[in-house]
Amino acid sequence: MKELKIKKPNLKKLFSRRTKKETSEAVTDAATALKKKKTRKRTIVILVIALLVLLLILGIRSCGTAGGITAGTTNTYTAVQVGKQDITVKLSGSGTLQPADSYEVTSLASGEILSADFEEGDIVEKGDVLYQIDTKDAETSIKSAELNLQKSQLSYDNVLKTIANLSVKAPSAGTITELNVKVGDTVQAGSKIGTVRNSSSVTLCVPFNSADVDSFYIGESATVTLDSTFETLNGTITKINSTEQVLAGNMLVKYVTIKVSNPGGITDSTSATATIDGIACNSSATFSYISSETITAKASGTVASILADEGSYVEKNSVVVKLESDDIEESVTNAKLSLEDAQNSLENKQKALEDYTIKSPIAGTIITKTYKAGDKLDSTSAKTTLCKIYDLSYLTMDLSVDELDISKVSVGQKVTVTADAVEGKTFTGEVTKVNISGTTTNGVTAYPVTVKITETEGLLPGMNVTAEIVVESVKNVLAVPVDAISRGNKVLVCKDTSKLKTSDGSTLVTDKSGIPEGFEYVDVTLGVNNEEYIEITGGLNEGDTIAVAHVIDTTSDMYQQMQGGEQGGEQGGAPPEGGGGPGGGQGGGPAGG
Repeated sequence: MKELKIKKPNLKKLFSRRTKKETSEAVTDAATALKKKKTRKRTIVILVIALLVLLLILGIRSCGTAGGITAGTTNTYTAVQVGKQDITVKLSGSGTLQPADSYEVTSLASGEILSADFEEGDIVEKGDVLYQIDTKDAETSIKSAELNLQKSQLSYDNVLKTIANLSVKAPSAGTITELNVKVGDTVQAGSKIGTVRNSSSVTLCVPFNSADVDSFYIGESATVTLDSTFETLNGTITKINSTEQVLAGNMLVKYVTIKVSNPGGITDSTSATATIDGIACNSSATFSYISSETITAKASGTVASILADEGSYVEKNSVVVKLESDDIEESVTNAKLSLEDAQNSLENKQKALEDYTIKSPIAGTIITKTYKAGDKLDSTSAKTTLCKIYDLSYLTMDLSVDELDISKVSVGQKVTVTADAVEGKTFTGEVTKVNISGTTTNGVTAYPVTVKITETEGLLPGMNVTAEIVVESVKNVLAVPVDAISRGNKVLVCKDTSKLKTSDGSTLVTDKSGIPEGFEYVDVTLGVNNEEYIEITGGLNEGDTIAVAHVIDTTSDMYQQMQGGEQGGEQGGAPPEGGGGPGGGQGGGPAGG
């Protein structure tokens, strides 16, 4: 940026803005000075003059405020040439360094520490064993839980058998010849439900002379003759009793069992004789069914349904009647819950065994070691920090960014970091997170921004650092001082260089309107700006001469002294000509003035 070689006094340091109260005090001082110069006879006149001056100042303050210049202030101007330069917009803040990750290792187990083979400063990997705690108590607890589970399982199995007994089954295949219950009946364990009989075949057990039986064999054919009808049926020997028995007349006999297919009319009261290989039996006998068994209830309950009626054929173990029992069902539910509780208890104790081997949850450096081998952990020391680990692979810090600037920050932006503890060295960081959860204090909201620093030589967690984020940057653009911009995006531009005058070698001479002579307001288009300069994208050309405003507090003592203390006192502290600001008819002073 090129400037006219005109000495530029730092007027901002010479004069400070005053409040309305301070202005009133200045007027009072002026009135006092007047009293000293006039006689007591003119006191009333002087007071009237002071009052008029006060009213005049208040009027000027009102006009100045309306025009953008605070009452009791005025503008001076210096000339600057428009040139090109780079503009960088930065956000800065401070924070405390934190490790990439940190972890306080605690214990959920109790017992004696058997080993702790590490020291402060050691580097550990994730999963490395840090502490080994005695597991005797845990192992005893696991054995007890295993026994409890076995008992619960046995109890549950027994209850399941009970509920299985609610299904009354046929003890053998056959025809239901008798059914003694109906739906809704209450039966007790052991009660007779009905009868199932297999009458498709019948057997006849008859005696033969012992000497004749010795020639018989199982599977041999036999002829059976019914006593009532003398009908003959073919049969087969299924059993030969080897024991001799004595019948009437001292006859020695052996019983032979013959199986005969039932043509349909044979019952257990039908009698018959048999002949085997031409040898007749000694006496007749009645037939027996292959099977005829009682269907018995094995559990107490109420008949819920009947699945086989009288006369129907059923297979062995098929369900004939179903019972229901609230007591049994409740017992099953309770037994199941007890079993699940025992299973969970064992699993928890087995999992708790892992707590006796404490491993590093992260890779990092041991910062502190509180417990060592031989120390004992009990319930009171549970969750006490055993050691602390820092991951120092990189460091982080949080910046607090104002709500007006947070939209300019994004992940990936580069950050310049400096630390007082590491003089003469600059570190580079990167924005890794922009938190959208802000904190509001006194009506102002700020958002935390996380910065990651990978090159950390010389930096340590806990150090205070300062960071700058470059949020925007433009190269070689037209730029002017921020103070050159007036309200409405206007700039005072020199249109007649012949009228370019300075009063003291640096301050431009202004006309009656308060504008530097030879200057006019020009509309400009603005671009990027920082605290000092702002980009001009339209309205100015390189080399143009512009006026930069400097606001002066006309009520300050120093300003009064520069204007002549005596004269200033007589005028009651009124601002000099044009002190209302150039904005009286030109749209005000500089932006924000």
